Amino acid sequence: MPASPRQLLESRFEQLSTDLDAIFAASREQARRECSEQLNLAVRRLRLAVDADELCATLIDSVAHFAAGALLFRIEGGVARNPRIEVPLADAPAIASAAEMHDPLVALATPAEVSAPLSEMLGHDESARVHLFPLAAGEDASALVYTWGAVQGPAIELLTQVAAAVWSAFPEPEPEPVPEPEPVPEPQPLELVTIAPAPKPASTWQELSPAEQQLHLRAQRFARVQVAEMRLQHSDKVQSGRSSRDLYEALRQPIDTARTAFRAQFFSCPSMVDYLDLELTRTLAHEDPELLGKSYPGPLV
Repeated sequence: MPASPRQLLESRFEQLSTDLDAIFAASREQARRECSEQLNLAVRRLRLAVDADELCATLIDSVAHFAAGALLFRIEGGVARNPRIEVPLADAPAIASAAEMHDPLVALATPAEVSAPLSEMLGHDESARVHLFPLAAGEDASALVYTWGAVQGPAIELLTQVAAAVWSAFPEPEPEPVPEPEPVPEPQPLELVTIAPAPKPASTWQELSPAEQQLHLRAQRFARVQVAEMRLQHSDKVQSGRSSRDLYEALRQPIDTARTAFRAQFFSCPSMVDYLDLELTRTLAHEDPELLGKSYPGPLV
């Protein structure tokens, strides 16, 4: 008995479904293979770089495969430098935070976060987000990859980590010779005068124990992460708080929550500093404490 039209149609649909599954599986496998090959080639090229300039050129060329748009900035003297533009870190809190935290950061592409000139040059929509990947080749970030659009974060993070490791292996530039000081004439004998002892200075970083130093570093990182999350999750309140010169009232709940957590976690250390207050003033208030408002309770004590 010949198959009915319905049976033929169902059979055809079943065959099409099987064919499509096979096509999608082959496509996914090919995409994974191509991605692996691109990463492998990029890592090889990065490891062959002979200096920082070649390394940066290779890195941004490799990152272009994993983002819709990308720029590489060299971080020097408080300025993020690119052949197309120079951005003072003081005008770009998001870039400054990524460079200081040594961790990838996602931020809104607003003039207040990435600077007005950079936002205008790239034509960012204020609802767009940028992904920032610092190259931490030492205590300070030496460079930063700035990406936007469709971004494959894990791949770019891997490339920046490899680039940072390669950069760290480059020899340090030889210091310029220091001229010998001119001979100082022999001092004349002075009459001995008894003076009161100078007050003992506050503890310096070198005087702290390794455990205290680690706690201070954790506290700094905690403060930066908390303030970065406020900027990202409450960007409208940040803008309104700056406009009304009362950031604390606009962000009272997240600020109070962060202050309570900071006190509980870090103020058991006698030498602790209120890094959260410093970060709120520097990043949210742009170094203007009055922007925090008259009701802001001030540093933790």
